[in-house]
Amino acid sequence: MTLHNLTLFFGWSTVVNFAVLIFAAVFIYGCRGFITNVHSTLTGVDKEALPALYFQYFANYKIAIFVFNLAPYLALRIM
Repeated sequence: MTLHNLTLFFGWSTVVNFAVLIFAAVFIYGCRGFITNVHSTLTGVDKEALPALYFQYFANYKIAIFVFNLAPYLALRIM
């Protein structure tokens, strides 16, 4: 695998992961009542605690995208 291919991989991986993050955010906040009911029923977590857990999920996922996709892409672009 060449550096060019690796750069393309990390670039598209970043784009796809940000698209998944945006889709999940729109879906969870757009269908908040339905999603909260489903997650509360399936996991047994209180409905009041779920918005904080959603926020934590989005924060952790965004950090993971920065560390594992965007940082390697930028490092390879600089090289």
